Amino acid sequence: MSRRPKSSAGLSPQAAERLRPRLEAFLASTDARARIGFDPVEFPHRYTDPRDIEVSALLACALAYGRADLFRPKVESLLSRMGPSPAAFVRALDIPGARELLSGFVYRFNVGTDVAVLLLGMGRALREHGSLESLFVQGLQAEGTLHGALGAFTAALRHVPMAPLRAAMGPERGLHHLLPSPLGPGAAKRLNLFLRWMVRGPDVVDFGIWKRVPPSVLMIPLDTHIGRIAGHLGLTRRKDLTWRTAQEVTASLRALDADDPVRYDFALCHYGMSGACPARPVPENCARCPLLQSCQVGPKVVAGATRRVPMASRREGRRVSSTGRR
Repeated sequence: MSRRPKSSAGLSPQAAERLRPRLEAFLASTDARARIGFDPVEFPHRYTDPRDIEVSALLACALAYGRADLFRPKVESLLSRMGPSPAAFVRALDIPGARELLSGFVYRFNVGTDVAVLLLGMGRALREHGSLESLFVQGLQAEGTLHGALGAFTAALRHVPMAPLRAAMGPERGLHHLLPSPLGPGAAKRLNLFLRWMVRGPDVVDFGIWKRVPPSVLMIPLDTHIGRIAGHLGLTRRKDLTWRTAQEVTASLRALDADDPVRYDFALCHYGMSGACPARPVPENCARCPLLQSCQVGPKVVAGATRRVPMASRREGRRVSSTGRR
């Protein structure tokens, strides 16, 4: 049904053996439950029916860009107005209903028409395929690659009657950002995040409700935090946030766990999100980082800070001595 993507690069077997126990210990020490409230995954965790989880998850992922304090109220408002079952809501949704729900909706690049396409597309998928999983699997079987499957998935979701929708709600503005089609060279972070939630697990974070897609084919949801930490750990040499970089990072993680390579994503991403591993390294943070021994940056930062302390002490001593002579 599916093939694992070819590895563009990866850790050497020796490097993987050194990193694996440290990353496993890091994963075990992460309080994932405490971090759920800082992640858009909190929204689908409110539901128990698989179809409600699918629908709320894709909506939350699609809008999860920019500052969390800005997109979370938007998702919260939409889900509350969609009632106790988001899946039932989108199954019954029509254009007048979408206009009523989304009148005046604006979030950064997106307007109500953009979100209406997503909701109407999910409703059509549930009516015709029974689940979003079935729609995705259809594309995976046809395309044979994850990139192709995601492209087919977004194209199918966007297959809604645009002329009457535009007449009722106005033109779309950021539809390609919300549901990219064609997928292009970008990392498709939010779509890969949605897949991780659906396919991996079940565990504290991920749901594991899609049984026909193996976790082995998943791609890391690459963002600035993962990109930075992946570079520090030698998982990639690439600096851009593209699909090729995501492939390279995932290939390295696959050397650690071929069956479930993206299981490290939540812990590593939230380590960056929490400020423990910021864009500008902080010596104190680096010194107590559990991954310091595997990091290509932290030891240099710590060593540099250690050298600066004696130098500062000597300068202070000379200043005091000079003051005393006066």
